[in-house]
Amino acid sequence: MRPFTLDPFVIDIPEASITDLHRRLDATRWPDAETVDDWSQGVPLDYLKSLADYWRHSYNWREREARMNAFDHFITDIDDHSIHFIHQRSPVQGAMPLLITHGWPGSIAEFLESIGPLTDPVAHGGRAEDAFHVVCPSLPGYGFSSKPTRAGTGVEQIAAMWATLMSRLGYERWVAQGGDWGSAVTTQIGRDASRSSDHGCIGIHVNMPLARPTEQSMAEPTDADQAAFAALGHYQQWDSGYSKQQSTRPQTLGYALVDSPVGQLGWIVEKFWAWTDCDGNPENALSRDAILDDVMLYWLTASGASSARLYWESFGAFGGGEKVTIPTGIAAFPKEIIRPPRAWCENSYNITHWTDMPKGGHFAAFEQPALYVDDVRACFRSLR
Repeated sequence: MRPFTLDPFVIDIPEASITDLHRRLDATRWPDAETVDDWSQGVPLDYLKSLADYWRHSYNWREREARMNAFDHFITDIDDHSIHFIHQRSPVQGAMPLLITHGWPGSIAEFLESIGPLTDPVAHGGRAEDAFHVVCPSLPGYGFSSKPTRAGTGVEQIAAMWATLMSRLGYERWVAQGGDWGSAVTTQIGRDASRSSDHGCIGIHVNMPLARPTEQSMAEPTDADQAAFAALGHYQQWDSGYSKQQSTRPQTLGYALVDSPVGQLGWIVEKFWAWTDCDGNPENALSRDAILDDVMLYWLTASGASSARLYWESFGAFGGGEKVTIPTGIAAFPKEIIRPPRAWCENSYNITHWTDMPKGGHFAAFEQPALYVDDVRACFRSLR
């Protein structure tokens, strides 16, 4: 085995980077306003101006940076990648190791409200026997992980890297959770573990299951099938332009995103509007500070192109694959992008836990941390 290190890491952004951000915000060249009174042409000009003004004059990065640094961060090299991760150990002896993976346009910021209740349930009104040691990495090309310098870093490779990470941390028996790209990576971890009894992962939980329609659903669709088909149709017609661009020409897009903070802000905030349970205003689901925490992890690390490139590498990973046979939990949130019914998911996973959530959307832990934590706890109780 090659030698490795697990080096402590502290987020410490140079003041010059904040000054540069403010300069760029002050110099923004704004487009003309949309010709409609809704979000159908994209983020409305007045809304983005207001949010950018808050970013420039009210958002306090140093306070938010300190909040992130309250957790234990590390860096390790895996397969020529420098991987950043939070490793928050539980004070409870015998806690279960839990790997959680974000997606796009998410980041580790999604999980800041959940890590405490997961690692120290007693301090948050829970039971000690539900405690987890939490490992929360940044995907390659995202946040403080390094940017891949050559092609070939896709979902299958990341799943293998995460297994290596858990082994390095000394975890021989662990569970995994994720949504969006995190769901794709977690599903691949489940497939890998299904093939190998000594893999390490003993169960998974996803909040965006990867599933295809069944023959029965296409021949005689139920109400749930029809709702899923309608959501898929809406996504393909109105909501998938970002994925086409990122999966075909991520480099071209990256020039704008890395150069313009307002461009990066708009690119991300549109998805917080479209994919959260927000009733038309993303701030009904997420605070301005929470939104900007996430945007900052893209802006400060110049990750616009490298994060988009994962779509070029692996967008087909959302199309299905071999069945996961290890125990799988699914949290079905009502405002998820596409909501495959359980019958579809049965073909992709060995479902041992299913929850129809009362509220929430695509960014489960970000929007509804309490519901998210409760479901993760419930899912993995039988595996302890």
